[in-house]
Amino acid sequence: MATPRVFIVRHGETEWSLSGRHTSTTDIPLTANGERRVLATGRALVGNDRLIVPSKLAHVYVSPRRRAQRTLELLNLAFRDALPWDPHGTTTTTEPGEGLLCPAAIEVTEDIREWDYGDYEGITSREIRALRESQGLNPDWSIWRDGCPGGESPADVMARLDRLIKEIREKWHAPFMNQEKADGEEPARGDVLIVAHGHILRAFAQRWTGQSLDSGPSFLMEAGGVGTLSYEHHNINEPAILLGGAFVVDLPEEDQKKV
Repeated sequence: MATPRVFIVRHGETEWSLSGRHTSTTDIPLTANGERRVLATGRALVGNDRLIVPSKLAHVYVSPRRRAQRTLELLNLAFRDALPWDPHGTTTTTEPGEGLLCPAAIEVTEDIREWDYGDYEGITSREIRALRESQGLNPDWSIWRDGCPGGESPADVMARLDRLIKEIREKWHAPFMNQEKADGEEPARGDVLIVAHGHILRAFAQRWTGQSLDSGPSFLMEAGGVGTLSYEHHNINEPAILLGGAFVVDLPEEDQKKV
């Protein structure tokens, strides 16, 4: 298994994500269907024999927006410490003793908030192109190349994402790798979970592999979707996008000797 990893989770469906309206600073809730789908994702992908193993998480980063925080509340995890916000709804996973115990601390950070859309907040890509044409600007708009007037440029976004990536590698992943090499046994925790938004997580994955944002990533993230980032050859200098991650299965001792 490729370890350590970063699991990136896009918040569940909202009314604006459903209609294609750009949502950054506007703090709107998940739809009822969005909540149900995140619950299903948690049951399917979070568990001791699943893709995301709670006991292996070293740290959790969450956007300041309630839609991201609510998504974390629904992911079938129970934390030793209280959530660093007032819960945005009722779920079994927010009650003491419920959900799968996760020892990781939760950190709310502006570094992983959604791309600030500025003047384009709350409108669709089609409306943005029409607006630009009416303003005498090139209607062939790309957020990855042009950014948003009154909001953030690609350079602004890269600066905060690079800062967060540097922290993850230095604070969580390098110690995990070094400890494994020193002790000969894989330490328990090295994975990181990030719960945030569509554009910023796609940009995060692009920067994870050292690629510029200019042309934009050629991959998508559905609302409530989960992606995995890791390293080739267990080398922190070879970051990679993990296209397919497997569930965890502990082999019987006699089978381990054959591997």
